[in-house]
Amino acid sequence: MTESPDEFASLTEVATELGHPDAAIPRAARQVVEVDENQQLSVIVWGETAPELVFLHGGGQNAHTWDLVALELDRPAIAIDLPGHGHSSWRDDRDYSPVRNAVAVATVIEQLAPHAAGVVGMSLGGATTIRLAATRPDLVRRAVLVDVTPGSARAATRMTREQRGATALIGGPRTFASLTEMTELAVRASPGRPASAVRRGVLHNARQLPDGTWTWRYDQLGTQAVTAQPQFESLWDDLAALTRPTLLVRGGDSAFVTAEDQAEAIRRLPAIRVEVVPGSGHAVQSDRPKALADLIREFLEIRQ
Repeated sequence: MTESPDEFASLTEVATELGHPDAAIPRAARQVVEVDENQQLSVIVWGETAPELVFLHGGGQNAHTWDLVALELDRPAIAIDLPGHGHSSWRDDRDYSPVRNAVAVATVIEQLAPHAAGVVGMSLGGATTIRLAATRPDLVRRAVLVDVTPGSARAATRMTREQRGATALIGGPRTFASLTEMTELAVRASPGRPASAVRRGVLHNARQLPDGTWTWRYDQLGTQAVTAQPQFESLWDDLAALTRPTLLVRGGDSAFVTAEDQAEAIRRLPAIRVEVVPGSGHAVQSDRPKALADLIREFLEIRQ
């Protein structure tokens, strides 16, 4: 297991943002899991005891998107950089579909969190959670889907750039003259979040190229392909097959889960529970972390 002091130095700022400036910061460390001969996934491990939670981020994000929620919950957990994202390796075939992701993520959970109380996935990570719960229910005791259904990829194709918010950056420029240019673009795409939080997110999601320019840390072309096409549709059958308790959390101001898709989710899985977080866009974990943490804590029955 490796740690990067610089990477986790921002957690003090995160705690202050949550209103807990004097709270003890739990130990956070990086661990790499060999998924197969050509693929490694990087994982942030929170705490020093058996993980109770597994977090999966959305397309174009990374494990640090869960920092606010993880600190608010203050429970041992793992947050996985999905294939092609964060510090995880890129796939040669650039296939970052939920089906492929679920296989890779299962290997990580088997090794690091086989007894976790539940898996929390947002957007692409939520779609991955659906597939994982359908194929490996032994690893998903409870599932929390954050602002995603199998119809969300199709819904995104009908949305305006403003409605897509920060997810629109996936289809934007690939390189930038400076980190400041990247940050300014991200701040404009995230008007509902503190600029300091957006800047922190960009730092975790950017890397400098040898020529001095900057680019996103994730495989932008591969991620654009998986999020731009309505290829989540096959997951409706997976959703219907779920046997574990499932919670769908919608962002109150988000258009990624339509009324029609919510109705279809309930038709396919009548036992699904739906909660709406007012004042939140697509990234509920960033917009309303405390509200999401409260829902997770209650649904997964984890102690405070």
